[in-house]
Amino acid sequence: MPQHNRAPGHVCGHCDGFPVVHIATGNRRLDGTLRTISVTCPACKGTGTTPARRTLAAVGR
Repeated sequence: MPQHNRAPGHVCGHCDGFPVVHIATGNRRLDGTLRTISVTCPACKGTGTTPARRTLAAVGR
């Protein structure tokens, strides 16, 4: 029997669900590893999702 997946959350349109990235600066430490900085998405504040939008219901005829 197939398993049902939950509906995906609202993915952030700015980062496409990848809220934190690490960028190599090009410099190396004494042990030879690359120095990196981590940057979080300012729109979703590092969550990767956005809150659900409220929809307006048409009332009347």
